Amino acid sequence: MTTEIWQLSESELLADAAAVSHRIQLLEARRIALVADIDTRVSREKLGFPGPAGWLTSTTLLSPSKANKIVALARGMKNFPDIADAVNTAVMTVDHAALILTFAETPPKNLPQEGRDVARKALIAAATGPEARTGRIRAAITRLVDTFGGKKPPAEDTDRNELFASKTLNGRLVLKGDFDAITGEKLLTALSPLTEPRPAADGTETPKVGDDRSPAKRRADAFGHILDRYLASNNRPTEGGEKPHVNLHIRLQDLQSQNNSDITDDETTRAAAEPDTDPVAADRSAYRDLFGDGTSVGWLPWMGPLSRNTSRQLACDCLLTAIVMDENGNPLNLARTARTVTAKQKRALTARDHGCAFPGCGKPAAWTEGHHIWHWADGGPTDMNNLVLLCGFHHRLIHHSGWEVFIAADQHPWFIPPATVDPYRQPRQSHARAGPHIA
Repeated sequence: MTTEIWQLSESELLADAAAVSHRIQLLEARRIALVADIDTRVSREKLGFPGPAGWLTSTTLLSPSKANKIVALARGMKNFPDIADAVNTAVMTVDHAALILTFAETPPKNLPQEGRDVARKALIAAATGPEARTGRIRAAITRLVDTFGGKKPPAEDTDRNELFASKTLNGRLVLKGDFDAITGEKLLTALSPLTEPRPAADGTETPKVGDDRSPAKRRADAFGHILDRYLASNNRPTEGGEKPHVNLHIRLQDLQSQNNSDITDDETTRAAAEPDTDPVAADRSAYRDLFGDGTSVGWLPWMGPLSRNTSRQLACDCLLTAIVMDENGNPLNLARTARTVTAKQKRALTARDHGCAFPGCGKPAAWTEGHHIWHWADGGPTDMNNLVLLCGFHHRLIHHSGWEVFIAADQHPWFIPPATVDPYRQPRQSHARAGPHIA
């Protein structure tokens, strides 16, 4: 029988925590080994995804970045058994293994093979045991790269350039970049005239009455201004048949209920209806349907839900195409007869599916295609009730496997797995409607 934590002595607490940490490391190593075999032995049709990372994300609580890291380790450690041994015996953390594996897979250009082996062994030794420090390992790798990385000095090496964009749990976007000197100079030059403090109305610039924004806040505002200018320009590449622009999905009644602005759309406003609703009952309904499709007032295809006030502000500041939703959160059927999904239909499908609708996928709408459930060649129309957004991989999977998709009575897509995936072939909701976690 396991002793309750509160009953443990101080020495037992320390020993138990250390033992649990060791077991966790062993389990992490076991998971990496299992994923390595899944990657080589389980078919993509059985997984339902292009690789194990998507399957891990859809069936566990792992984030996509964590799942991708596990798959990268599983694939990489096959070629470096010394790194794998250190992980499997729990003498080195998975994070340090990932750091050393990245160096081993992409060593400095001018580092000879013998030097690569010696350096890798030294890095593994430095990462072994409780005395391992990430800073020392990174410093050693940086020194090797600076010494053997090529003729270009680090400040001029564009191969090092990276820009990470991570969406946080609270709906914000965190950027982290590493640029060469020339790219950095371009960025700072573009930001400079936009980051000057704004004076007060009387021309003063003291913190109390003038621009009291911090330098970081002024740079962030300037960066947003540069994005506004770019999206307003005509010299932009197309994506999904359209020039990139910000789309806002919002129920027309939510805007009109507190905003008397005239929002019109040639096909949707004719069907817009304002049902009489008891405010108290509406509030109770919102709590009952907390994770339903109809409770988010605004929705951005990349960033997700948006508050009512910000949605109304954005609707005032941009050209708005209002897509009227029914009680199930579906845009009206646009009833087109052309084979190709129009830009307007793509916007409506994005409002309904939010991205790739395949359960557990959810790739951004910009990376998806409109799939005819009843194939066009067989007489299927290009109507909303015959279309679903799918990424390239899942579009091919639906066409060439036992997976099936249909539009149910709620006017949303549902997916039926083949018997090889689920012997009972239980229908699964689309990704956007599957709730906080797909079991």
